[in-house]
Amino acid sequence: MNIRSLTRGDGVVIGAAVLLFIASFFDNYSYDGPDGIDLPSLWENGPVLLSVVLAGIIAAGLIVAARALPQPVKVAGLELGSFGVAFAVFAAWSGLGNVIDPVGGLNTGSSEQALSAGTGLVLAFVATLIMAAAAVATPLVPALQGSLIPAPKPVTPQPYGAQPPAGYGYPGAQAQQPYGAQPPQQSYGQQQPTAEFSPFWFAVPVTRPLFGEDGSPAPVAELAPGTWYLAVEQRGAALVAQTQDGRRGVLQDTTGIQRGS
Repeated sequence: MNIRSLTRGDGVVIGAAVLLFIASFFDNYSYDGPDGIDLPSLWENGPVLLSVVLAGIIAAGLIVAARALPQPVKVAGLELGSFGVAFAVFAAWSGLGNVIDPVGGLNTGSSEQALSAGTGLVLAFVATLIMAAAAVATPLVPALQGSLIPAPKPVTPQPYGAQPPAGYGYPGAQAQQPYGAQPPQQSYGQQQPTAEFSPFWFAVPVTRPLFGEDGSPAPVAELAPGTWYLAVEQRGAALVAQTQDGRRGVLQDTTGIQRGS
């Protein structure tokens, strides 16, 4: 699992899950009657525990796991992250229902008027609402798609006056021309040499698929923001990239990539 692929939206989901877990230890009900009644926590209310607390925690786990796994995982034809979003929305919906009617179908006369949603139930609803909103908005809001953990710079500082070692795969190799730049023009009558490609490290601004070199439409890997990958070959506007675990494929969309110097 690659935690550097987590986005800011995933960070909000994780924070909401922590708030939900804390809220589960608070009271399920608020009682306005005489003292001396032991009010249960959310862990002691089966429907709330299953439909709000556990559903929300499971949702956060599925969303984070789907982002951190190197390859998309599908269950019944749906991606793992889609299940996570559905669980988050369901938990928020259930939390709203329990806040509106915390006693359900209870009808015991005047005593039911003294019961209302407790601190734990209200906090749980707020946590699941934040989680669902972040899960739904992350693919739509660019600010939430940024990397949660910034990628470390691939360049290692060199002693004063020393030249960085050049060679295949070295992140701090001496930079050539910027990606996509044109080679310098030669004087008339001189032969223009063919520009040679030099491997370089790069990072993507958003999650992008890496397709097989054989032209297969199915992705062989997924490049995530916050991780440095090695470009080993250029094919027109596309790049042949290598992941940290040695897999190779074609990155067709190279717009906005950050090149390591």
